[in-house]
Amino acid sequence: MSATSETPSASVDEAAAAAAAAANANRRQPYPGGFLETISSGWAERPDTAPPQRPQASYAAARRDAVSAAFPGRRLVIPAGDLKQRSNDTDYPFRAHSAFAHLTGWASDAEPGAVLVLDPRGDDHEATLYFRERADRTTPEFYADATIGEFWIGPRPALAGVAADLGLRTAHVDDFHAGADDLVIDQDADLTRFVSELRLVKDPYEIDQMRAAVHATAAGFDDIVRHLPEIVAHPRGERVVEGVFHRRARSDGNGEGYDTIAASGPHACYLHWTRNDGAVLPGDLILIDAGVEADSLYTADITRTIPVDGRFTDVQRRVYETVREAADAAFAVARPGARFRAVHEAAMQVIARRTAEWGLLPVTAEEALDADRGGQHRRYMVHGTSHHLGIDVHDCAQARREMYYDGVLEPGMVFTIEPGLYFQIDDLTVPEEYRGIGVRIEDDVLVTHDGVENLSASIPRTADEVEAWVARLSAR
Repeated sequence: MSATSETPSASVDEAAAAAAAAANANRRQPYPGGFLETISSGWAERPDTAPPQRPQASYAAARRDAVSAAFPGRRLVIPAGDLKQRSNDTDYPFRAHSAFAHLTGWASDAEPGAVLVLDPRGDDHEATLYFRERADRTTPEFYADATIGEFWIGPRPALAGVAADLGLRTAHVDDFHAGADDLVIDQDADLTRFVSELRLVKDPYEIDQMRAAVHATAAGFDDIVRHLPEIVAHPRGERVVEGVFHRRARSDGNGEGYDTIAASGPHACYLHWTRNDGAVLPGDLILIDAGVEADSLYTADITRTIPVDGRFTDVQRRVYETVREAADAAFAVARPGARFRAVHEAAMQVIARRTAEWGLLPVTAEEALDADRGGQHRRYMVHGTSHHLGIDVHDCAQARREMYYDGVLEPGMVFTIEPGLYFQIDDLTVPEEYRGIGVRIEDDVLVTHDGVENLSASIPRTADEVEAWVARLSAR
């Protein structure tokens, strides 16, 4: 697009912003003189005690050292990001950029507009965290700015307190000056790739946070099963599932790590069904894919498929146990030294073999598994079996293929194992009894020195265990 054609768009944007500001101002009452004379006085002194350094500070420092060593002599800029408008003068809840949180240790309490800068100093870098210092109560910002004013949103952190908390030099964001030669995360491919690959192997703090996120998620799944009678009784039971899990995610963590999938009946065949507006009916299966995000921003990602009335039909059980068989095959090959892709390949062997046995494929299982001419079984499972997990639900996504899909498993890696089978309601390639059945079983695993640990093993997995789970909790 030409420069001249861009000018009107910029003017329109500016006019829209001005109009929005004017509209918001139009609904505000003016502050009278007495208010302005007294609002800045009569406040107690704020305590100025430095907090203890948080546990992740030393790990974040080690991560910054790794980034520093990889980019000698370059100025590195990692923004936290800013608030994003939801509607008119309301914003979405703020979540800092994952690389920013990983390299600072500032997580759910990070400030919008903050910037981490690594300035080259000889053989290494000096790290400075820039953000907006809290305003003095004598300034109009305190009472007049609904976005950052403390009368509106509560106390903001002080520079000195954050410096002690994170073990980082801090400065006011007004002192930050961007340079033309800066390497900026998400604008520089090499920096973006490096910080993504840095998260492939988790340190002890990260592993502890993953355990905590999984533990809270397991409690959330128990909550859902316990509320099944209420869920079934509501005309939009999927929404009730979402709400029940949200309560656990907010009470025991920062929130959900991603939009909850509460997919009942045929909705379970839509891989990312987040509309969650359907009924939950006895006789159907409900597929629930949900994860609690801890205050540290590390998230679980777990799926269970549950018979709504507590018992699988014969066909539902056949499909469910095949998916579990595929998951168990993936578990069996997941160990240090194995290729990440081998996990998916092991699951696919089971999916191809079983769907061929059921007469669903136009070819043999062996032909379906052919790398060039096969894939017929993938109609019923189009997604991969695993993805890395951590501070992002699809963590390390900018890593090179040779480090990710073709990478070698190492102790400390955390990823999912999540095969599935999905027979859509209008799929004429399968017998009618299969149509509308969708099943996924997803666990979060940690690579150890001799295999993998199933972090979510406490959540029932087998068909018999799931039926006993529903019987035990939903009757209370």
